[in-house]
Amino acid sequence: MSAIKYLGGLKEYLARGDCVNESSVFRLHYQFTVVLLIGASVLLTAAEFFGNPIDCITGVSQTNVINTYCWIHSTFTIQDYYLRERGSQVAQPGVGTPDVYDEEEIENKWRFHNYYQWVVFFLFFQAALCYIPKFVWNASEGGLMKTIAEGLNPGLHKEDEVSSRKKVIIDYIVKHIRMHNGYVFKYWFCELLSFINIVGQLFLIDRFLGGEFLTYGPRVAEFTEMDQEERVDPMIYVFPRMTKCHFHKFGPSGTLERHDAFCLLPLNILNEKVFIAIWFWYVILATLLGALLLYRIALVALPGLRPRAMHKHNKAVPIETVEAITNKTSIGDWWILYVLSRNIDPLIYRDIMTKLSKEIETANSNMPYNSGGLYSSSSV
Repeated sequence: MSAIKYLGGLKEYLARGDCVNESSVFRLHYQFTVVLLIGASVLLTAAEFFGNPIDCITGVSQTNVINTYCWIHSTFTIQDYYLRERGSQVAQPGVGTPDVYDEEEIENKWRFHNYYQWVVFFLFFQAALCYIPKFVWNASEGGLMKTIAEGLNPGLHKEDEVSSRKKVIIDYIVKHIRMHNGYVFKYWFCELLSFINIVGQLFLIDRFLGGEFLTYGPRVAEFTEMDQEERVDPMIYVFPRMTKCHFHKFGPSGTLERHDAFCLLPLNILNEKVFIAIWFWYVILATLLGALLLYRIALVALPGLRPRAMHKHNKAVPIETVEAITNKTSIGDWWILYVLSRNIDPLIYRDIMTKLSKEIETANSNMPYNSGGLYSSSSV
């Protein structure tokens, strides 16, 4: 099957589910990022676009053997040769005949490249890491929100069925008041896990690319503003298109011969674009997740933000009703009602909130005066 067909199948993963119980930023982490990584991995396996992953020029007639050997055992470039003039001093950036072959020069100046063998698997591994928070959340959530919101679509259910479901939800909230803190904190932990994953992956990719990734984005941006005679393309430095490889074999007389192979890496044309896109996307996503976590902290520390956030999302409910419910419930109850507003009709949600406010006020007024009230606003 063509790679294009595989990529077309990924768009189904981006579809929004019937019941939304996560933030948009969280979905960007486990949906868009996973599709980005898997899509890049599929493209890198598409031989119809880029041909062989490596092609080497050498004096040995068995080119297939040389290609396989250099792919398996890695190729190299020389750092100093990126600064020399192409066509007169070196054949290609980073590629030329070494002046000496002592161990110190090899260790300090030669850059061996063997990451390209693992890029496809590494991208799949990254995609799996990005899905872990969603997997943890699915296991923790257990379909609670879908169960609560089910049957509240007036276009799919009769009016008496919708009315019955509204009563069930109100009774459930009143009966389980202040029992949903675990629900919201489990979800926010998954958002924290997403932030840790993205930041951790930035350092993981940096290690994978030999310590060149963290500064990769700024160097590429700086490269476009430099004078053409002075600049060295950082994408070619990290993902060289031409490299060298040494192949040893026995000659006709049994003597040991060394052949210098000049190798083209077509996939690095795509690798450099993939990883610069990943760099910018990860920085943007880490910023969004960091801002989201600060917002979650503010919701816990500043209870006055909760009714405003709920009212901003659904203005059909009067702010007074929202404040009355929020002041008498915990943050977990507030989160259940906030997420519920994103999954049902606004008018049905307004009826639920209005009736729920009366039920909570009635239940609170029936509590003994000296008990402080079951629904007092003192707790989180």
